[in-house]
Amino acid sequence: MHLPPPDPSPLPPASRRQWLRHALGAAGALGAWPAWSQALAGRAAPPSPAAASTVAARFGALPAPGATRRVFAAGPPAGVLLAALAPEKLLGWPMRLSDEARRHLHPHLAALPHLGRLTGRGSTMPLEKLLALQPDLVLDVGATDATYLSATERLARQTGLPCLLLQGTLPDHARQLREAGALLGVPERGAALARHAENIAALARRVRDSVPEAQRPRVYLGRGPGGMETGLGGAINVEIIEHAGGRNVAAASGRGGLTRVSMEQILAWDPQVVVTQDPAFAAHVRRDPLWHGVSAVRNGRVHTAPVLPFGWLDGPPGINRLIGVRWLLQALHPGHPALQTLPPMTEAVRDFYALFYGAPLNQTQAQALLATDGTLPPAHSR
Repeated sequence: MHLPPPDPSPLPPASRRQWLRHALGAAGALGAWPAWSQALAGRAAPPSPAAASTVAARFGALPAPGATRRVFAAGPPAGVLLAALAPEKLLGWPMRLSDEARRHLHPHLAALPHLGRLTGRGSTMPLEKLLALQPDLVLDVGATDATYLSATERLARQTGLPCLLLQGTLPDHARQLREAGALLGVPERGAALARHAENIAALARRVRDSVPEAQRPRVYLGRGPGGMETGLGGAINVEIIEHAGGRNVAAASGRGGLTRVSMEQILAWDPQVVVTQDPAFAAHVRRDPLWHGVSAVRNGRVHTAPVLPFGWLDGPPGINRLIGVRWLLQALHPGHPALQTLPPMTEAVRDFYALFYGAPLNQTQAQALLATDGTLPPAHSR
């Protein structure tokens, strides 16, 4: 049995309840979803009262947690967050997903339609279409600067829909999962996912604390066409570098967002490690004589992160990066004592995909994901 995708036409309250009952009942028949969600009913200690909230802004009267049934994800990070926390509430994907990406998701998530986005690089969702969907809530996650706050407020004013904006940097993810879970009426699931995020954050902190900043590897993260786009200091798209105990070489050019760079700049920075999500760029780097002047290339430290169903380093800059932190720690700090006692990377991948995406991968599928990068030590990728 397969779960039906949500009908993009507006639903009356009775029909909404019927669809939810049918979706959850069919999920139980599939067998994979109960293990994914019901096994997460453990309780977690509440966050410290001193912890800052990840709720950057809320506009309009938010529905009660139990009454939030139809949520529109304004951008890709919100889509991934909703898919992990409350898949039955997600109306559809704000970004296009390939067939290959959908094969790495629970069947219900794989069947959801592409609806369009309201935030990021250009809106593709007309407000008339958004209103026709009759969402109970519009959720956005990620940058919370004045531009995004103003855009969220304007959306709420124009549509009359309740809108919620959550802070979405890597250090925020555990608190974000707990708060979003409570707001969406799934607090136990939020707590379970938050514990996983906290464990990853604690591992990264142990590694960072044991490596003096001056000894942390210099890292270049290649994005975009030809890998010649990267992020300056403080850019959310490359924050995983410093989170995993590396030094972003582009921070030498200042703070900001994404930027184009030249080969001359890269040669001057001389990164010790190059990471990317583009296998073609990694292959180009290894064979281009110009790149042979870079320490990372000479020493065989060019690594390609997986991108299915979402990027492990970026794309989007959301909770999908949590598994990427574990992967990058091993790429930047091979042989570190804190990593030697961990389960194999394939086991970590299978746990994460089952927990966050409802996708119970087998050993072969996990190995295929990791085969994107053939340069990690075998002991870590088995």
